[in-house]
Amino acid sequence: MDVLNQGVVLFIVQLLRYAFFAGIAWLIFYKLWKSRYLHKRIKEVFPSGDQIRREILYSVSTFVIFSIVGMLIYIAEKNGYTTIYNTIGDYGWPYFIFSVIISIVLHDAYFYWTHRMMHHKRIFPYVHRVHHLSHNPSPWASFAFHPLEAVIESGILPILVVTIPMHPIALLIFIFYMTLLNVLGHLGFETFPRWFLKSRWTRWHNTSTHHHMHHGKVNCNYSLYFNHWDRWMNTNHAKYQETFEEIAERKGKNVYVPGTESNAELATKATVAVGR
Repeated sequence: MDVLNQGVVLFIVQLLRYAFFAGIAWLIFYKLWKSRYLHKRIKEVFPSGDQIRREILYSVSTFVIFSIVGMLIYIAEKNGYTTIYNTIGDYGWPYFIFSVIISIVLHDAYFYWTHRMMHHKRIFPYVHRVHHLSHNPSPWASFAFHPLEAVIESGILPILVVTIPMHPIALLIFIFYMTLLNVLGHLGFETFPRWFLKSRWTRWHNTSTHHHMHHGKVNCNYSLYFNHWDRWMNTNHAKYQETFEEIAERKGKNVYVPGTESNAELATKATVAVGR
C-alpha cells in the first residue's frame, strides 16, 4: 500500500509540475501577453484546440508511466539497489553540485541517441509519431508521448540512480531543469537575443527555434539541452542559425517566417494586426 501511495503522490506532483511550467508559458505567450510577443512567434499559425487537448491527454498518460517508474525506483531504493543518499554531508556540497551537472550532461547524451533511434523508419511510426503529430507544438506538447516513448524517456532516471550517488534534492533540481527546458523547446516563441548563437559563451545551448524546427522538419535538430551532439554528428538544420537570427531580431513589425506554411499575404495581414 505504501508503494501505491507513493505512486499516487508522484502522479499528482508531476501533474502539478506540468501545469505550473506549461501553464505559465501558455498564459504569458498565448493568452495574457500574446500580442506583445507575437513578433517572436516562430510560426504564424497557432495550434488548434484539438491539438492542445491531444497534447494534454498524452501528457497525462506519460505521467502514469513516469509514476510507475518512480514506484520501481522507490522499491529499489528501499531494498538498497540504488546509490541515492539522504545526507548532503556524506559527499559534500561540491559533489552535490557536480551530481546535478553530470545528470544533465548524461541526460543530454541519452536523449540525443534515443531520439535518433526513435526516428528510425521502422520505429518511428510505433513510438515517436505521436509526439510529431504536433507539427507546430505548444508548451503542452512537452510531455505528449506515446506510452512506449514515455518508457524510453523515463529510462534516464533508473540509469542515474544506479550509477552515480544522487541526493533527492539534486534529482529534484535535475527534474525541474528538464521540465523548464522541455517547455521552452515547445514554446513556439523565441525568447533568446539575436547574438545568442554567435557568442562562444551561449551558442552551445539550444533555443526554442532549434526544437521547433525539429517538429517541422523532422530529420534534424535532435538534441535537447546542448547543441554539441548536433554539431558533432552534423544533424543541425542547415538554416537553423539563419532562422533563429531572423526571428530573434524582429522588433514587433513582421511575423513572417520563411520556410513555414505562411505566405506573403498572411505576413502582411499579421503585420497590420500587430500594429493595431
